[in-house]
Amino acid sequence: MECTVSWTGATGARSGMGFVAETGSGHVLMMDGAADEAQPANGGQNLAPRPMETVLAGAGGCTAYDVVLILKRGRHDVRGCTVKLTSERAATDPKVFTKIHLHFSVSGKAIPATAVERAIAMSHDKYCSATIMLAKTAEITTSFELREA
Repeated sequence: MECTVSWTGATGARSGMGFVAETGSGHVLMMDGAADEAQPANGGQNLAPRPMETVLAGAGGCTAYDVVLILKRGRHDVRGCTVKLTSERAATDPKVFTKIHLHFSVSGKAIPATAVERAIAMSHDKYCSATIMLAKTAEITTSFELREA
């Protein structure tokens, strides 16, 4: 797996802090810093997600992928899956994630709650590289709701 991240350079009247990531699979992801009037030297313009937001989004995508795949392989009629991630970060540099909570909302036809619970646990314990890696610095907790669709 590979990725190339490039600074987009100056945008407008001031030098920006935007970056474009080009993934090995041929996709593009934009990132930027916050527009901070108190610290204009940081140069963010709030034109794209922050890099750490993309880390959090990647963890959500990784675990949601696992949960859907595990449920489908179990021949469950899964129709929807969303994950809301909330996090806390360390107050000082490096501002690593210290807590991450993942709340899954799964919908489908007659899916047993035990199947969803098992799929989340399997992702958390064995398959999701992103959350397993983040668990080195963050306490990761999960919850879920199941809706009939």
